[in-house]
Amino acid sequence: MTDVAQEKIFQNDILAQMLSHGWLMGDSNHYNQALALYPEDTLAFIKATQPEQWDKLAKHFPNDTATAEALLKSLERDLKAHGTLWVLRNLVKDRGAKFSFCAFKPDHDLNPAASARYQQNILRVVPELVYSPYDNKSRLDLTLFVNGIPVATCELKSEFKQALNNAKIQCMKDRQPKDPITKKPEPLLTFKRGALVHFAVSQYNVAMTTRLAGNKTFFLHFDQGTADGGAGNSVPADNSYATAYLWNEIFQKDNLLLILGRYIHLEVKDQEQPDGSLKPKETLIFPRYHQWAVVSKLLQTFDVESSGKIDVRNWQPSIEQEMEHV
Repeated sequence: MTDVAQEKIFQNDILAQMLSHGWLMGDSNHYNQALALYPEDTLAFIKATQPEQWDKLAKHFPNDTATAEALLKSLERDLKAHGTLWVLRNLVKDRGAKFSFCAFKPDHDLNPAASARYQQNILRVVPELVYSPYDNKSRLDLTLFVNGIPVATCELKSEFKQALNNAKIQCMKDRQPKDPITKKPEPLLTFKRGALVHFAVSQYNVAMTTRLAGNKTFFLHFDQGTADGGAGNSVPADNSYATAYLWNEIFQKDNLLLILGRYIHLEVKDQEQPDGSLKPKETLIFPRYHQWAVVSKLLQTFDVESSGKIDVRNWQPSIEQEMEHV
Protein backbone atom coordinates (compact mmCIF):
# COMPACT_ATOMS: atom_id res chain seq x y z
CA MET A 1 0.00 0.00 0.00
CA THR A 2 1.37 3.42 -0.93
CA ASP A 3 1.97 6.19 1.62
CA VAL A 4 -0.75 8.25 -0.08
CA ALA A 5 -3.26 5.43 0.32
CA GLN A 6 -2.27 4.92 3.96
CA GLU A 7 -2.64 8.64 4.63
CA LYS A 8 -6.12 8.64 3.06
CA ILE A 9 -7.20 5.77 5.30
CA PHE A 10 -5.76 7.62 8.31
CA GLN A 11 -7.62 10.80 7.33
CA ASN A 12 -10.91 8.96 6.80
CA ASP A 13 -10.63 7.19 10.15
CA ILE A 14 -10.14 10.53 11.92
CA LEU A 15 -13.08 12.06 10.08
CA ALA A 16 -15.33 9.12 10.93
CA GLN A 17 -14.54 9.52 14.63
CA MET A 18 -15.09 13.27 14.60
CA LEU A 19 -18.40 12.98 12.74
CA SER A 20 -19.58 10.36 15.25
CA HIS A 21 -18.90 12.93 18.01
CA GLY A 22 -21.10 15.63 16.49
CA TRP A 23 -18.78 17.41 14.04
CA LEU A 24 -20.17 18.33 10.64
CA MET A 25 -18.36 17.56 7.40
CA GLY A 26 -17.46 20.57 5.29
CA ASP A 27 -16.68 21.14 1.63
CA SER A 28 -13.76 23.22 0.40
CA ASN A 29 -16.03 24.83 -2.22
CA HIS A 30 -18.04 26.50 0.55
CA TYR A 31 -14.95 28.16 2.01
CA ASN A 32 -14.18 31.83 1.36
CA GLN A 33 -10.44 31.96 0.73
CA ALA A 34 -10.07 35.75 0.92
CA LEU A 35 -11.92 35.99 4.25
CA ALA A 36 -10.58 32.67 5.59
CA LEU A 37 -14.11 31.86 6.77
CA TYR A 38 -16.80 29.24 6.24
CA PRO A 39 -19.49 31.92 5.83
CA GLU A 40 -22.64 29.80 5.86
CA ASP A 41 -21.86 28.60 9.39
CA THR A 42 -21.03 32.11 10.60
CA LEU A 43 -24.31 33.51 9.31
CA ALA A 44 -26.35 30.53 10.49
CA PHE A 45 -24.97 30.83 14.01
CA ILE A 46 -25.65 34.57 14.21
CA LYS A 47 -29.19 34.32 12.84
CA ALA A 48 -30.03 31.43 15.18
CA THR A 49 -28.56 32.87 18.38
CA GLN A 50 -28.79 36.67 17.93
CA PRO A 51 -31.75 37.45 15.68
CA GLU A 52 -32.39 40.80 17.37
CA GLN A 53 -28.83 41.96 16.60
CA TRP A 54 -29.16 40.72 13.03
CA ASP A 55 -32.37 42.69 12.64
CA LYS A 56 -30.69 45.80 14.07
CA LEU A 57 -27.94 45.55 11.46
CA ALA A 58 -30.37 44.64 8.67
CA LYS A 59 -32.19 47.97 9.07
CA HIS A 60 -29.24 49.64 7.35
CA PHE A 61 -29.32 47.46 4.22
CA PRO A 62 -31.79 46.65 1.44
CA ASN A 63 -31.63 42.85 1.75
CA ASP A 64 -30.12 39.88 3.56
CA THR A 65 -27.25 39.57 1.09
CA ALA A 66 -26.04 43.11 1.78
CA THR A 67 -26.46 42.59 5.53
CA ALA A 68 -24.43 39.39 5.40
CA GLU A 69 -21.64 41.07 3.43
CA ALA A 70 -21.48 43.90 5.96
CA LEU A 71 -21.34 41.50 8.90
CA LEU A 72 -18.59 39.40 7.33
CA LYS A 73 -16.65 42.56 6.50
CA SER A 74 -16.83 43.70 10.14
CA LEU A 75 -15.76 40.25 11.27
CA GLU A 76 -12.79 40.32 8.89
CA ARG A 77 -11.89 43.81 10.18
CA ASP A 78 -11.65 42.60 13.77
CA LEU A 79 -9.88 39.38 12.83
CA LYS A 80 -7.16 41.49 11.22
CA ALA A 81 -7.06 44.06 14.03
CA HIS A 82 -7.36 41.80 17.06
CA GLY A 83 -7.04 38.18 15.98
CA THR A 84 -9.13 35.02 16.09
CA LEU A 85 -8.89 34.48 19.85
CA TRP A 86 -10.14 38.01 20.58
CA VAL A 87 -13.04 37.63 18.14
CA LEU A 88 -14.13 34.35 19.74
CA ARG A 89 -14.13 35.92 23.22
CA ASN A 90 -15.42 39.43 22.53
CA LEU A 91 -18.16 41.31 20.71
CA VAL A 92 -17.85 42.50 17.12
CA LYS A 93 -19.73 45.78 16.65
CA ASP A 94 -21.30 47.16 13.49
CA ARG A 95 -23.74 50.09 13.24
CA GLY A 96 -25.02 49.70 16.77
CA ALA A 97 -25.37 45.91 16.59
CA LYS A 98 -23.15 43.70 18.76
CA PHE A 99 -22.33 40.14 17.75
CA SER A 100 -20.81 37.23 19.63
CA PHE A 101 -19.27 34.62 17.32
CA CYS A 102 -18.94 31.83 19.86
CA ALA A 103 -21.14 30.74 22.76
CA PHE A 104 -19.14 29.28 25.62
CA LYS A 105 -20.64 26.89 28.13
CA PRO A 106 -22.29 28.77 31.01
CA ASP A 107 -20.99 28.11 34.52
CA HIS A 108 -24.38 26.76 35.63
CA ASP A 109 -27.76 25.77 34.22
CA LEU A 110 -29.69 28.67 35.71
CA ASN A 111 -29.86 30.48 32.37
CA PRO A 112 -31.65 28.23 29.84
CA ALA A 113 -31.12 30.75 27.02
CA ALA A 114 -27.32 30.67 27.52
CA SER A 115 -27.34 26.87 27.59
CA ALA A 116 -29.41 26.81 24.39
CA ARG A 117 -26.98 29.18 22.64
CA TYR A 118 -24.08 26.94 23.65
CA GLN A 119 -25.75 23.95 22.00
CA GLN A 120 -26.09 25.93 18.76
CA ASN A 121 -22.34 26.25 18.18
CA ILE A 122 -21.45 24.79 14.78
CA LEU A 123 -18.25 22.73 14.69
CA ARG A 124 -17.16 21.69 11.22
CA VAL A 125 -14.16 19.84 9.84
CA VAL A 126 -13.13 20.32 6.20
CA PRO A 127 -10.80 17.78 4.54
CA GLU A 128 -8.49 18.79 1.70
CA LEU A 129 -9.18 22.49 2.11
CA VAL A 130 -7.99 24.64 -0.80
CA TYR A 131 -7.15 27.55 1.47
CA SER A 132 -5.10 30.07 -0.47
CA PRO A 133 -6.54 33.06 -2.39
CA TYR A 134 -3.45 32.93 -4.62
CA ASP A 135 -2.87 29.20 -5.23
CA ASN A 136 -5.56 26.64 -6.00
CA LYS A 137 -3.23 23.65 -5.64
CA SER A 138 -2.22 23.77 -1.96
CA ARG A 139 -4.51 21.79 0.34
CA LEU A 140 -4.71 21.29 4.08
CA ASP A 141 -5.46 17.75 5.22
CA LEU A 142 -7.91 18.84 7.93
CA THR A 143 -9.14 22.29 8.96
CA LEU A 144 -11.38 22.81 11.98
CA PHE A 145 -13.94 25.63 12.17
CA VAL A 146 -16.11 26.93 15.01
CA ASN A 147 -19.08 28.89 13.68
CA GLY A 148 -17.24 29.38 10.43
CA ILE A 149 -14.04 30.70 12.03
CA PRO A 150 -10.89 28.56 11.57
CA VAL A 151 -9.31 27.42 14.84
CA ALA A 152 -6.95 24.56 13.92
CA THR A 153 -5.27 22.78 11.01
CA CYS A 154 -3.80 19.29 10.83
CA GLU A 155 -1.05 18.01 8.57
CA LEU A 156 -1.28 14.20 8.45
CA LYS A 157 1.44 11.69 7.66
CA SER A 158 1.04 7.95 7.96
CA GLU A 159 4.25 6.34 6.77
CA PHE A 160 6.01 4.35 9.45
CA LYS A 161 9.41 6.05 9.46
CA GLN A 162 9.98 9.73 10.26
CA ALA A 163 6.27 10.44 9.80
CA LEU A 164 6.08 13.28 12.30
CA ASN A 165 9.24 14.95 10.98
CA ASN A 166 7.83 14.80 7.46
CA ALA A 167 4.62 16.48 8.63
CA LYS A 168 6.66 19.21 10.33
CA ILE A 169 8.77 19.72 7.22
CA GLN A 170 5.66 20.08 5.07
CA CYS A 171 4.30 22.71 7.48
CA MET A 172 7.58 24.63 7.28
CA LYS A 173 7.99 24.32 3.53
CA ASP A 174 4.47 24.45 2.13
CA ARG A 175 2.45 26.33 4.78
CA GLN A 176 4.01 29.76 4.46
CA PRO A 177 2.27 32.68 6.22
CA LYS A 178 2.89 34.72 3.07
CA ASP A 179 2.38 33.54 -0.47
CA PRO A 180 5.90 33.03 -1.91
CA ILE A 181 5.00 34.64 -5.24
CA THR A 182 2.76 37.58 -4.36
CA LYS A 183 4.29 38.07 -0.86
CA LYS A 184 0.78 38.75 0.41
CA PRO A 185 -0.43 37.27 3.71
CA GLU A 186 -2.24 33.94 3.69
CA PRO A 187 -5.26 34.79 5.88
CA LEU A 188 -5.72 31.28 7.26
CA LEU A 189 -2.03 30.87 8.13
CA THR A 190 -1.30 34.34 9.51
CA PHE A 191 -0.39 34.44 13.19
CA LYS A 192 -3.32 35.54 15.38
CA ARG A 193 -5.57 36.36 12.41
CA GLY A 194 -5.93 32.80 11.11
CA ALA A 195 -6.15 29.38 12.74
CA LEU A 196 -4.92 29.42 16.33
CA VAL A 197 -2.92 26.19 16.26
CA HIS A 198 -1.40 23.93 13.63
CA PHE A 199 -0.86 20.23 14.34
CA ALA A 200 1.57 17.83 12.71
CA VAL A 201 0.06 14.38 13.19
CA SER A 202 1.15 10.80 12.57
CA GLN A 203 -0.29 7.54 13.81
CA TYR A 204 2.20 7.61 16.68
CA ASN A 205 3.03 11.23 17.54
CA VAL A 206 1.65 14.77 17.54
CA ALA A 207 3.41 18.14 17.52
CA MET A 208 1.97 21.64 17.39
CA THR A 209 2.82 25.26 16.67
CA THR A 210 0.86 28.48 17.06
CA ARG A 211 3.02 30.44 14.62
CA LEU A 212 3.96 29.27 11.14
CA ALA A 213 7.22 30.94 10.12
CA GLY A 214 8.81 28.87 7.37
CA ASN A 215 12.07 27.26 8.45
CA LYS A 216 11.88 29.14 11.76
CA THR A 217 8.66 27.41 12.75
CA PHE A 218 9.02 26.01 16.26
CA PHE A 219 7.06 22.90 17.20
CA LEU A 220 6.21 21.62 20.66
CA HIS A 221 5.51 17.97 21.36
CA PHE A 222 1.85 17.22 21.96
CA ASP A 223 2.27 13.60 23.04
CA GLN A 224 0.49 12.30 26.13
CA GLY A 225 3.33 10.04 27.27
CA THR A 226 3.45 6.28 27.65
CA ALA A 227 1.94 4.18 30.40
CA ASP A 228 5.33 3.77 32.07
CA GLY A 229 5.99 7.52 32.07
CA GLY A 230 8.14 7.62 28.95
CA ALA A 231 8.03 9.93 25.94
CA GLY A 232 5.70 9.39 23.02
CA ASN A 233 2.37 7.58 23.13
CA SER A 234 1.22 4.09 23.98
CA VAL A 235 -0.91 2.12 21.56
CA PRO A 236 -4.39 1.86 23.15
CA ALA A 237 -5.71 -1.48 24.37
CA ASP A 238 -8.21 -1.56 21.51
CA ASN A 239 -5.27 -1.31 19.07
CA SER A 240 -6.51 2.03 17.67
CA TYR A 241 -4.18 4.86 16.73
CA ALA A 242 -1.75 5.98 19.45
CA THR A 243 -2.70 9.58 18.65
CA ALA A 244 -6.47 9.07 18.82
CA TYR A 245 -6.57 11.24 21.98
CA LEU A 246 -6.12 14.28 19.74
CA TRP A 247 -9.45 13.95 17.95
CA ASN A 248 -11.28 12.00 20.69
CA GLU A 249 -10.27 14.25 23.59
CA ILE A 250 -8.83 17.59 22.47
CA PHE A 251 -11.23 17.93 19.51
CA GLN A 252 -14.21 16.69 21.52
CA LYS A 253 -16.70 19.55 21.27
CA ASP A 254 -16.97 20.51 24.95
CA ASN A 255 -13.22 20.19 25.48
CA LEU A 256 -12.28 22.24 22.43
CA LEU A 257 -14.73 25.02 23.28
CA LEU A 258 -13.39 25.13 26.84
CA ILE A 259 -9.84 25.36 25.52
CA LEU A 260 -10.85 28.21 23.21
CA GLY A 261 -12.68 30.02 25.97
CA ARG A 262 -10.32 29.58 28.91
CA TYR A 263 -7.04 27.82 28.23
CA ILE A 264 -5.38 29.62 25.31
CA HIS A 265 -3.40 32.69 26.34
CA LEU A 266 -1.87 35.53 24.33
CA GLU A 267 1.34 36.51 26.07
CA VAL A 268 2.81 39.94 25.32
CA LYS A 269 6.35 40.74 26.47
CA ASP A 270 8.72 43.60 25.63
CA GLN A 271 11.74 42.35 23.71
CA GLU A 272 14.90 44.44 23.54
CA GLN A 273 16.04 45.33 20.02
CA PRO A 274 19.66 45.72 18.81
CA ASP A 275 19.35 49.52 19.15
CA GLY A 276 18.23 49.20 22.75
CA SER A 277 14.57 49.96 22.09
CA LEU A 278 11.78 47.70 23.28
CA LYS A 279 9.34 46.03 20.96
CA PRO A 280 6.37 43.96 22.14
CA LYS A 281 6.55 40.28 21.22
CA GLU A 282 3.32 38.27 21.11
CA THR A 283 3.22 34.55 21.81
CA LEU A 284 0.05 32.50 21.59
CA ILE A 285 0.17 29.77 24.22
CA PHE A 286 -1.86 26.64 23.52
CA PRO A 287 -1.74 24.15 26.41
CA ARG A 288 0.29 21.02 25.83
CA TYR A 289 -1.54 17.75 26.33
CA HIS A 290 -0.30 16.98 29.84
CA GLN A 291 -1.02 20.55 30.96
CA TRP A 292 -4.57 20.36 29.67
CA ALA A 293 -5.08 16.91 31.20
CA VAL A 294 -3.84 17.92 34.66
CA VAL A 295 -5.91 21.10 34.85
CA SER A 296 -9.00 19.28 33.52
CA LYS A 297 -8.57 16.60 36.17
CA LEU A 298 -8.25 19.26 38.88
CA LEU A 299 -11.46 20.93 37.70
CA GLN A 300 -13.32 17.62 37.63
CA THR A 301 -12.09 16.80 41.12
CA PHE A 302 -13.26 20.16 42.46
CA ASP A 303 -16.62 19.72 40.75
CA VAL A 304 -17.13 16.35 42.43
CA GLU A 305 -15.69 17.09 45.87
CA SER A 306 -16.98 20.62 46.35
CA SER A 307 -20.64 19.50 46.09
CA GLY A 308 -21.67 23.09 45.53
CA LYS A 309 -19.54 24.49 48.37
CA ILE A 310 -16.82 25.88 46.11
CA ASP A 311 -17.41 27.93 43.00
CA VAL A 312 -14.82 26.25 40.79
CA ARG A 313 -15.46 28.64 37.90
CA ASN A 314 -14.12 31.54 39.93
CA TRP A 315 -10.82 29.70 39.97
CA GLN A 316 -10.64 29.12 36.24
CA PRO A 317 -9.19 32.49 35.14
CA SER A 318 -5.95 31.48 36.89
CA ILE A 319 -5.60 28.34 34.76
CA GLU A 320 -2.77 29.89 32.73
CA GLN A 321 -0.74 30.47 35.90
CA GLU A 322 -1.45 26.93 37.06
CA MET A 323 -0.25 25.47 33.77
CA GLU A 324 3.05 27.31 34.04
CA HIS A 325 3.91 25.16 37.05
CA VAL A 326 2.79 21.81 35.63
